[in-house]
Amino acid sequence: MNLSGKLTTAVLILKTMTASSPTILALDFDGVICDGLIEYFEVAWHTYCEIWSSANDTPPDDLALRFYRLRPVIETGWEMPVLIKALVNGIPDENILHEWATIAPQLLLDDKLQAREIAAKLDQQRDEWITKDLGGWLSLHRFYPGVVEKIKLTLDSGVKLYIVTTKEGRFVQQLLQQEGVNLPPEAIFGKEVKRPKYEILRQLIQSAGDKAVSLWFVEDRLKALQLVQQQADLEDVKLFLADWGYNTQAEREVAQNDPRIQLLSLSQFAKDFSAWF
Repeated sequence: MNLSGKLTTAVLILKTMTASSPTILALDFDGVICDGLIEYFEVAWHTYCEIWSSANDTPPDDLALRFYRLRPVIETGWEMPVLIKALVNGIPDENILHEWATIAPQLLLDDKLQAREIAAKLDQQRDEWITKDLGGWLSLHRFYPGVVEKIKLTLDSGVKLYIVTTKEGRFVQQLLQQEGVNLPPEAIFGKEVKRPKYEILRQLIQSAGDKAVSLWFVEDRLKALQLVQQQADLEDVKLFLADWGYNTQAEREVAQNDPRIQLLSLSQFAKDFSAWF
């Protein structure tokens, strides 16, 4: 066996050395529980039109598909209308995919805009939409197959479940309630808490006191998992990259070769926790 093969085998062995189930399960929302791509584009397009005073309120035919394909570059909501601005400006998709961290702030600088004001306009668009047409807004969100059932089974099993997301917690709660999942507000950590996800995971562990904790975290963004990896006190947190979410093939390959991160499929997620490895 060559060196590459030995390293791959070592990674697989390390990944299987784990507890059979968590005591705390932390889930991202967008890209793990819910696919909101259609809603994202609609609200981002209307926010873009408001900010950049677009004379034409009908998006180009290929814009939505390009937006869907590039969704993995977005970390927080304010970037969505900025992504549309980049596409309308003619910035090539490949550049956006590989240079978004440079492109997004430059677009803000060019038009003397602040991320917080774009975020406020985006939330306002959502609030107005929900007030006028809650049913229409809810209908544009699709829960991934088997995920809601898994959440309900997890809650019934006694595992403590938390949502850790950059989406507004009130939107998350509303969408979950539509599916018959009634999580208390204190179990949902949304954008409003204004803290990195790794800090929230740290808090969840600390809140358990002296009890033994096995925390598993499922996220569709590789960068968020890597930030957890960098925290020395969170080395026992089990990390999972949801391969059905908003990530790229290159990111999934990185996860496959990382001993701390388990690449998780949707079919695995829906099964018993022992099937996650």
